[in-house]
Amino acid sequence: MSADLLESLPLVQRLALSYSPTRAREQTLTLLALDARLAAILRTRSEPLIAQLKLAWWRDRLSEERQKWPTGEPLLGQLADWPGETAQLLPLVDGWEALLVEDLDKTRLAEFAGGRAAAWCALAGDRKEAAASDVRHAIEQAARSWALADLALHLRAGDEARMVREAALAQDWAVPRLPKDLRALAVLHALAGRAVQRASGEVLDGAGAAMLALRVGLTGR
Repeated sequence: MSADLLESLPLVQRLALSYSPTRAREQTLTLLALDARLAAILRTRSEPLIAQLKLAWWRDRLSEERQKWPTGEPLLGQLADWPGETAQLLPLVDGWEALLVEDLDKTRLAEFAGGRAAAWCALAGDRKEAAASDVRHAIEQAARSWALADLALHLRAGDEARMVREAALAQDWAVPRLPKDLRALAVLHALAGRAVQRASGEVLDGAGAAMLALRVGLTGR
């Protein structure tokens, strides 16, 4: 596992990753690291052209054959071991790009959440335990809810922040039945749901959050 990529993750994602089964940890790190990199690009939202160029670069890399990738980029090195087609991760890029608008609306917000959810479905891949339609729905719903709550926790004030928070609160926060290989998502979903429902500004806001992460990390529920 790349220590640099691990360090690039927010603390809550590193915590969630620690509960991922060994067999799924590298692929989960890959997804989380790519998601974090794209999120960092959106911090230049005040310069949308630069952000679009950076997102386009990642879109081009994910679309082309891996042997054509430039060397020296640790995240591309990690992506080289992605078990499926890296084009499966293109919706994640599209989802983040949906936020590059002057006035965020519900349609763009749905595109954002859907793109992040599609990436988690790509991580689940064709595993037998993730193939059933109800399990697939649970993965999509959990990832969509987490995506919205995660965004809400990073927008502090204003009409946009209020809209995102309302969308997050409107999600189904029932405990999902997720495959064990997606235990990291289960932890992220549980912690984000707790934070947004408590109107907390922090996901890891004390002993209660730590105990919840431990319980869900060990049992999935």
